[in-house]
Amino acid sequence: MAEKENIITKTYDLLLYMIPQLSKLPRDHKFLIGDRIENLLLDFLESMIEAYYSRDKLGLLAKGNLQLERLRYLVRLVFDLKLINGHRYELICTQVNEIGAMLGGWKKAISVKT
Repeated sequence: MAEKENIITKTYDLLLYMIPQLSKLPRDHKFLIGDRIENLLLDFLESMIEAYYSRDKLGLLAKGNLQLERLRYLVRLVFDLKLINGHRYELICTQVNEIGAMLGGWKKAISVKT
């Protein structure tokens, strides 16, 4: 149970870190890629909260997994466009990978129960 709460907390912490970073993007990228990343992270957080309280956890976790994969590609795009430095990119990727591992563990734990 604590693991499920932890993924929500980690996602919230990632949002706290990302929102100020995204606001620093150049104007022409902030309103396209920045907004998309921010909305995707918010949608992912909502999916995890919903999964925590829902009976259909596997469907919501699968949706969250897809959202997380989309996030990975958008963050990579921001890095490849040289809009964030290597240190920030590494920090974000580490956090996203940790969240992904937690998500995979949560899915596996549910699969074993059923």
